[in-house]
Amino acid sequence: MNDQELIIRDLHVVPVAEPTREILAGIDLTVRKGQVHAIMGPNGSGKTTLAYALMGHPAYKVTKGEVTWKGEDILALSPDKRARAGLFLAFQYPTAIPGLSVASFLRTALNARRRRLDGGDGEIDPSDPTRGGISMGDFRKLLREKLALLRLEDSFAGRYVNEGFSGGEKKRLEMLQMAVLGPEFAILDETDSGLDIDALRIVAEGVNAQLNPELGILVITHYQRLLNYITPDVVHVLARGRIVSSGGRELALRLESEGYGPILRAAGYGDAVTDEGLRTEAPQVSGLGDGLASADRDEPAAAAASGRA
Repeated sequence: MNDQELIIRDLHVVPVAEPTREILAGIDLTVRKGQVHAIMGPNGSGKTTLAYALMGHPAYKVTKGEVTWKGEDILALSPDKRARAGLFLAFQYPTAIPGLSVASFLRTALNARRRRLDGGDGEIDPSDPTRGGISMGDFRKLLREKLALLRLEDSFAGRYVNEGFSGGEKKRLEMLQMAVLGPEFAILDETDSGLDIDALRIVAEGVNAQLNPELGILVITHYQRLLNYITPDVVHVLARGRIVSSGGRELALRLESEGYGPILRAAGYGDAVTDEGLRTEAPQVSGLGDGLASADRDEPAAAAASGRA
């Protein structure tokens, strides 16, 4: 069993609200633990749809293909089980949860992350250390270590989740969640969105501090600037639901200097293709919480679909 790679083969995805419109039209991608892969592409190309599909977002349906992780096709797993299997998604637009402290949220999520995939005996009870839940003392020690790693004050843990947070604070909380939960594969959906240079640098340092041989990272970004701080092993260009070009960091630098036009034309999309030419309207999905509008206009996702148990 290959437990070192996330393998995506011929992945096709449609929005549940508009099943006749295919957003991802055959994605093939392999990311090994210890590697950082960057996905870049124009608006509407399918970047966020890929992130959500990997985590089992209910607004999307996989119509074809497979995603293998630790030798199993994870598409058969619910979002919480994907999280327990070691996957993590950092949102572009994190959701605020008034009344729930960061510390309480993280402790509950960590205990849920530790639950067995198949349930059975020994189920984790977050309130009972004798049933696998992390003790308050151990959790406080862990949380302080991770807060220090990300250069956050201890008082940060007492604030309500994303309520009144700046854009940079929201993204730093995403990185704190990643640090506490300790995933084996992290998907960072436009973590640089809305950040100024100082906040971008701090968030990138938080990601770099967590890099290790047992962690694979898929960075989704629209701009090359994030890759000035997080060095990718491989850069992929996504357009119209397909990966049309792959290369090293020099590919990102080329995109910065030339734009997407030359690569899209080389892929057969015509001389007139621009970022706006690839933009698609988001399907309206009702009844699933705030921000599930999505066709890859990078709207927020519901917390329940985060894959964080």
